[in-house]
Amino acid sequence: MSRTIVAVDGPAGSGKSSVSKQAARQLGFGYLDTGAGYRALTKTALDAGIDLATVGEQDLEVLFDYSISTEPDNYWVKVGDKDLTDAIRSQEVELNVSKVAAQPKVRSFMRQITRSLAANCPNDGIIVEGRDITTVVMPDAKVRVLLTASEEVRLSRRSLDLPGNGSLEAQLSDRDKKDSKVVDFLNPAPGVTLLDTTELDFEQSVTALVDLINR
Repeated sequence: MSRTIVAVDGPAGSGKSSVSKQAARQLGFGYLDTGAGYRALTKTALDAGIDLATVGEQDLEVLFDYSISTEPDNYWVKVGDKDLTDAIRSQEVELNVSKVAAQPKVRSFMRQITRSLAANCPNDGIIVEGRDITTVVMPDAKVRVLLTASEEVRLSRRSLDLPGNGSLEAQLSDRDKKDSKVVDFLNPAPGVTLLDTTELDFEQSVTALVDLINR
């Protein structure tokens, strides 16, 4: 079966998750949030009392029995039979996920999971969003998009879904710095289309992404 794969990358707060999910709905595509995998692994390691710096040295096949829905309107995340859909959005996970995601062995493991999930999606197409998707994970995707926005706009958007106390600006800046050590998500690689949503509202951003996919 020939399947259209769309890869969407971008920094925290850029809106790539919500925009990608809504675009998938409109197109009848599947949707894969790859960041959820790193978050679920972080949550699993925290619950097991594992030193986050050593997650990549664990037997990930045993530790991480991961599954995730690719249906935009029936989104869930599980490890084994434990539903972590809401738990992976906690501040504790938010503040620690970069420590896990930065480990090469973890990223290699997650790449395999991502490619398998995309290949087995039952829809005619799937939008896969997350870090280094356009360059490392899905470099041959039909459409590759770097979705971004100014730091001020990203901060505003992030304030809507990042719980807890503390300086949101500092957290976002810290997340950017940590992620940038792993992948350049601020500058599009050759063949990747830049979609700057700074001046666009949500619906306009979705329309812009759908137009890029359909053109």
